[in-house]
Amino acid sequence: MKISAELIKKIAPTGKLRASINLGNPILANRDPITGEPVGVSIDLATEFAKSLSLELELVVFDSAGKSVEAVTAEKADIGFFAIDPLRGEGITFTAPYVLIEGAYLVKQDSALKANDEVDVLGNRVVVGKGSAYDLYLSREIKHAEIVRAPTSPTVVELFMELQCEVAAGVRQQLEADSKRFAGLRLLPGRFMVIQQAMGLPLGRGTDAATFLGQFVEAMKSSGFVEKALQRHQIKGASVAPAVGA
Repeated sequence: MKISAELIKKIAPTGKLRASINLGNPILANRDPITGEPVGVSIDLATEFAKSLSLELELVVFDSAGKSVEAVTAEKADIGFFAIDPLRGEGITFTAPYVLIEGAYLVKQDSALKANDEVDVLGNRVVVGKGSAYDLYLSREIKHAEIVRAPTSPTVVELFMELQCEVAAGVRQQLEADSKRFAGLRLLPGRFMVIQQAMGLPLGRGTDAATFLGQFVEAMKSSGFVEKALQRHQIKGASVAPAVGA
């Protein structure tokens, strides 16, 4: 993909590509247990995009999706990796999704809840990560249950256990890992939502910048880059999103 100096300036006005990274989504980003450096699919994509622009990459790292969204919306970062959501779309232009992720519910082993459609009942408290895709989605969809917000997605199950709530909601992989740390927990079968994970940039960067980023994402999917990144980081519970128009 060829790109002009003018367009590079629109995408990365500081001369560096500042990529907002959310460590609250373990499918896309984590810290290396040895080096402490951020690693994961989103870091791989950010690195490759910086290469395509011939720019130095600067990672702007956050512990929650909400903070990552704020950084890109306020143009304190040039790109980010987000679940597509209409509320976030007020300040961010999204590409088509590159990865699809399942959202799941976790309950105690002795809970009477057996299915996802039984969760939205008066008296149930559903713990979600503040500002996460699950928070935004459930804030629109839940009519009767109470939503309790944990500071970040990785702290959802800890708060769920501390407050003895009825349901925890989040990335299936994160909940599965947490269910092994705490005894007496189980996931409800199936999924309550599918998250479309996309790249995005500030709304004010213009159509040309958004188009170029969208073309990059499609190239990363069609070349097998995204699939290989998922395999390299041993990610389960996520799949490569179909190509646009497929």
